[in-house]
Amino acid sequence: MSSPTRNRLDRLPVADRAAVRAALRALVRGDRRAVAAVLVFNALAAGAGLALPMLLGTLIDTVDSGGGTTTVDRLALALLGCALAQLLLTRWAFRSGYRFGERTVARLREEFVDRTLRLPAPVVERAGTGDLTTRSTTDVAQVGQTLRDALPEVFLAVTEVTVLFVLLFFLHPLLGLCGALGLPLVVAVTRWYLRRARAAYLAEGAANSEVAESLAATAEGARTAEALDLGARRRQDSDDCVREAYRARTHTLNLRSVFFPVADLAHAVPMAAMLLVGGALVLDGWTSLGAVVAACLYAVRVVEPLDTILMQLESMQSGSASLARIKGVEQLPDGGGESGANAAESGRSRLPDSDLLEVRGLRFAYHPGREVLRGVELTVRPGERLAVVGPSGSGKSTLARLLAGLAEPEAGSVTIGGVPVTELEPAERRRRIVLVTQEYHVFRETLRFNLALAAPDADDTALLRALRAVDAGWAEELADGLDTALGPGGMLPDAAQAQQLALARVVLADPHTVILDEATAMLDPTTARQTERSFAAVLTGRTVIAIAHRLQTAHDADRVAVMEAGEVVELGAHRALLAAEGKYASLWRSWHGTGTGAGDGAGTGDGAGTGDGAITGAPGRSGADARPRG
Repeated sequence: MSSPTRNRLDRLPVADRAAVRAALRALVRGDRRAVAAVLVFNALAAGAGLALPMLLGTLIDTVDSGGGTTTVDRLALALLGCALAQLLLTRWAFRSGYRFGERTVARLREEFVDRTLRLPAPVVERAGTGDLTTRSTTDVAQVGQTLRDALPEVFLAVTEVTVLFVLLFFLHPLLGLCGALGLPLVVAVTRWYLRRARAAYLAEGAANSEVAESLAATAEGARTAEALDLGARRRQDSDDCVREAYRARTHTLNLRSVFFPVADLAHAVPMAAMLLVGGALVLDGWTSLGAVVAACLYAVRVVEPLDTILMQLESMQSGSASLARIKGVEQLPDGGGESGANAAESGRSRLPDSDLLEVRGLRFAYHPGREVLRGVELTVRPGERLAVVGPSGSGKSTLARLLAGLAEPEAGSVTIGGVPVTELEPAERRRRIVLVTQEYHVFRETLRFNLALAAPDADDTALLRALRAVDAGWAEELADGLDTALGPGGMLPDAAQAQQLALARVVLADPHTVILDEATAMLDPTTARQTERSFAAVLTGRTVIAIAHRLQTAHDADRVAVMEAGEVVELGAHRALLAAEGKYASLWRSWHGTGTGAGDGAGTGDGAGTGDGAITGAPGRSGADARPRG
């Protein structure tokens, strides 16, 4: 069985080494003063620490030669002073490093979120929330740890090791050679590790993303899985993802299990050689006992920076892989069209001369070779009410996304007033076109915050007016009013209330064109009818494109576009399409039941058809427009 992670590793791109190096330089340049403080404090702390063995060796030689107590006392005070200085400088170095790391992580996370919000909607849907969530949390935290700890420590450890070996050779060349015995082994095992680590950590990060994605999908679809008895399949999918993550994690662990033991052996060999050679040199009078003690202390001391280098190399490989995953998102094209600055630079920052919406030769595919839309041609006049109907999978919702400028066509164009919608500045596009779908989100914030997203400058009167427009009277009954906190710990809106908030945002956004993709599907029939009646008054005079799954919407629209297999196969008024006895007439008969009310939608009903008629801006109808019980 192929692993799910391997099949989905190409969901989001990963930056190459050159891009990672450039990104790292940019992060360091973004806070140069903090980086300088980190390096200076660490360097001073290391210098104070390096003076200790030399002072201790001098103290031993002074005592051994019968030196005076004054000299001994001064050397002891110097030792104490260096130790205290090292303690304080190390504290300041850690403080500076953590401040730099946290600021950099905050900046990196903000940039990532901003970039993610500008991704094309199809890319986000294909990638899934698990991959993006892992990149914005685990990967960002790993990069922060690398910048805060690994890079400064490795830089200073390399400097410290260099100085230590210089001091060893200064004390005695043979002692220096003994200290260098383990270096060839360290270099060899490090090169072996680095050749394998990057790919291993990238695979581990991708596997972690798949685990997060699988768990999120199972949790969000728990009721569906239970209803359709998909529990075993979801458990199998989770097990597969966890198994792949275990394999990826085991692989990186195996690399470390070779790397660190060999490195530890490289530390033990020089120390043993130094004790043997140093003892012989002291017995033969070639050097003093204090020099050998100092050399041994330096040899012990060199273990720490070497361990730091080796340990942080592992962290740096993980951090490099995480930064590659974060910066890989920047390789994707924007989904919101060009920014205002880019549009101005390219000479295409122009405004539409009308609200005429035109679709010409529109083609689109989520996956290469599998077109969802095939040469769609459509013109929507300002103020027109257009219903788009068709069987599931015919491309209706995809067409809605492209009309709203949320995705770039593969071929053809969607223009408003002669300007491609994807070339409008985001603010201008949102001012003109709003898409309302079944999907909605309530932020863990106040009611005022959730409404003001659509109109930041709106006052309380405007916010309350928008709520009344969609029959959300419950909001005015809240004890804290617009200051009521929504979400865990506050008021938990149900699906109907959350969707009313989404509709209220449309009222506040005040666009000329509203695209409704089953915008009231989550409301119960009674609430839906009330909301749609109220919303109809708001939609009067606007261009309304309603993606209709219930055909009452089509009955009340000015025109109906019938889609099948990604194409508009019929276009016209309700009665004309019924008379043509084509696809629409067949859908209408299927909706109303064979033989009853097929001609015009007449039949015996109870007024249930009031709902979708109102959403197109026409007054609701009862009885004659209702689906018979039949």
